[in-house]
Amino acid sequence: MLKTALTELLGCRYPIVQTAMGWVADSNLVIATSNAGGFGFLAAATMSTELLEQEIAAVRAGTQAKFGVNFHMFQPNAKEVIELVLKNADRVRAVSYGRGPDAQTIKRFKDAGVLCMPTVGALKHAQKAVQLGADIITVQGGEGGGHTGSVPTTLLLPQVLESVQVPVVAAGGFYNGRGLAGALAFGAAGIAMGTRFLMTSDSPVPRTTLQRYLDVKDPAHIRASKAVDGLPQRMIDNVFLHKLETGGLIKRLVVALTSAWHWRAHTGMTFGHMIKTFFAALKEGDGAIQTMMAANAPVLIQRAMVEGKPDEGVLPSGQVAANITALPSAGELIESIASEATLRLAALRALQTPESTTAQETAA
Repeated sequence: MLKTALTELLGCRYPIVQTAMGWVADSNLVIATSNAGGFGFLAAATMSTELLEQEIAAVRAGTQAKFGVNFHMFQPNAKEVIELVLKNADRVRAVSYGRGPDAQTIKRFKDAGVLCMPTVGALKHAQKAVQLGADIITVQGGEGGGHTGSVPTTLLLPQVLESVQVPVVAAGGFYNGRGLAGALAFGAAGIAMGTRFLMTSDSPVPRTTLQRYLDVKDPAHIRASKAVDGLPQRMIDNVFLHKLETGGLIKRLVVALTSAWHWRAHTGMTFGHMIKTFFAALKEGDGAIQTMMAANAPVLIQRAMVEGKPDEGVLPSGQVAANITALPSAGELIESIASEATLRLAALRALQTPESTTAQETAA
C-alpha cells in the first residue's frame, strides 16, 4: 500500500522523507533514516565544504541506500556544494532547496541523474519550480517549522496537486501514520517531516534543547515571527525570541553583528568590515539589519541546536511538536508510521468494498 511514485523515484521503502534541518540533519540522522526505509537529506546549508565532504563520505559508508543533499544558492559555498553533489551522483539521488538554482544548474543535476526536489510554500512557487525542471515538489503548509507561509497544508496541498504534473510530497503538520494515510488520500506521493525527526533519539540536538520541544503542549506557543531575519519563521516561544521582538534598533544591530562575528569563518567578515557594517546599518535602519540577520541567522539556531542553550538562541519548530511526547529512534518512528498508515488505508479500502456499499445502501 505504501509503494508510490516517490518510493519508485527515490528508491526508498516508505514514502517518508526526513528534511534537511540546519545543524540537525547530519550523517547519523540520515543513516538512521535511510536504513529504516525512509529517505534522508543532509543539511549542507550550514556546513562548510570540507565538513559536507566528510558527511557525504560518512553516509556512503553507513548505508547502502541513496540519500539527498539540501543547499541554498545564497550560501557562500554553493558552487562547491553543487560540484560535490555531482561528484557523488552515484549515491546522491536528490537535491532539495528553497531559493533554488537556475535552469542551467538544474539541467546539470538532471543530466547526472540527480533529482531536483524543491520545497515551496505557495502555488506560484510550485508552478515556477516545475517550469525550471523540478522532478518532485515538496509542499510545506503554514504549520511547518522554519521559514513558512500562512496557508495551511490542507488548502495548499490540493491546490498544488491540481496544478502540477510531477509527484508532490506533503509537509507541515505530519508526525504519525494517520498523517501519512491522509496525505496519500489527498493524492500526495508521500510526506516530509522535520520536527518529528528532530525529536528522535538519533537527533544530534542536546537533550536540554529537546526537553524544550517536549515541554510545549500548546500549538499556539509555536508561532511565526519576523524577528530573526524579517521573514516569517515558525519557532517555539522563548526568552531570546522575545528579546529580539522587543529590542530597539541598537539592540537588534548588536545581535546581528555578534552573530556575524561568530559566523565569520563562513562569511569571511573581518573586524573592520563589521565596524563599517555597524555604522552603515545605523544610517540605513531596519533594512540593513534584516539583511545582516538573514545571513547570520544560523548562529542563533546553532546556539540552541548545537551548544544546548535554548534560552540563548531560537528554536525552529513545526506546530506538531505540541503533539509529540516521546523521542523514539528514527527506525522506530518510521516503522510505527508505516504500520499505522497501512492500517488506516486498509480501513478506508474496507469502506469501499461491495459488501460495505450494499450495507450502506440497505441502511439508507
